[in-house]
Amino acid sequence: MNIRNVMVAAAAALTLGQAANAADPKLTVFDWAGFDQKNLVADYVTKYGDQPTYAFFGDDDEAFQKVSSGFKVDIAHPCSQMIQKYRDAGLIVPWDTSKIPAFKDIAPRFLNSKVFVDNGTVWYIPTDYAYTATLYDPAKVPAEDAATLQVFVNPKYQGKVSLPDNSDDVWALALLATGVTDWTKVDDAQFKAAADWLRKAHKNVVSYWSDPSALNQLMQSGQVTVAWSWNDSATQLKADGMKVVFNRQPKEGASSWFCGWVHMKDAPGDDQRAYDFVNAFLSPAAARGLLDDFGYASTNQVGEATISHDELVQHDIDPVTGTLLAQTPLDQKLRDRMVEEFQKIKAGF
Repeated sequence: MNIRNVMVAAAAALTLGQAANAADPKLTVFDWAGFDQKNLVADYVTKYGDQPTYAFFGDDDEAFQKVSSGFKVDIAHPCSQMIQKYRDAGLIVPWDTSKIPAFKDIAPRFLNSKVFVDNGTVWYIPTDYAYTATLYDPAKVPAEDAATLQVFVNPKYQGKVSLPDNSDDVWALALLATGVTDWTKVDDAQFKAAADWLRKAHKNVVSYWSDPSALNQLMQSGQVTVAWSWNDSATQLKADGMKVVFNRQPKEGASSWFCGWVHMKDAPGDDQRAYDFVNAFLSPAAARGLLDDFGYASTNQVGEATISHDELVQHDIDPVTGTLLAQTPLDQKLRDRMVEEFQKIKAGF
């Protein structure tokens, strides 16, 4: 089944505070819309005969608000910059990595933070990563225009731009566009410059996309010709026969991010199933599923080694040699300020 259609169906199933796609009732997984794919957790399905019950979210802040308001799930799939917030709120418990054999195979760079591993206590299992970069239709956007992030503020593309409805990604874009490559060190002047740039970009935005399926539809209709996008849309649009370019090396750079699993406190389901799910997600088979369906890569070095370099290049997930802003944990006060400012910008202020 085309993953774009799956994501449309999943997004339609989103309900505040309720689980969707009920299956194995002994494990409830809180995940991004569209991630309920059997080939991501094939070992789990083999063992238990079905997928777990899924509940979906559209962005990290929405997910955090739900669980902090009392929505009960067993495990959740936030991205790295959210983990300190989960810890500070007392929402998660540590993982017992003796029950996760592939933990040793996770590339060390994904665990290089006391937010994730604190004095031997593991709070986070990173599993998947990709990029946010410039996606464009080369029939309508010349390569020289897309060679710089200033394409997003170029008046030529007014009403033809889409940005993520996601604070982390839009700030990664704005900071890169204004010369900042490390978002853990942002002073007031840099914050203001990035906010001013985002306000200019906002004038060109026809729509803020909330999930890749929405962006895909905008691109296929011709309503949007240039977007700040994850790998998903590039992979799915190419699979649908659309000629698009995913430029991860504009003059100013692109952004990398990674996501993974947290173990919720007072989880209502079966703890062993939680570990079996994560183990399945870290398997070499899951690395293939992440690549084929999403254009993502696995943090498991053993799983990634089963995929050829040519396939990584085809999906725009091979290592980038240019500038990257890594979406790693940042000061929560700064992140909260980013979220608040982004809401003002979208509202026209």
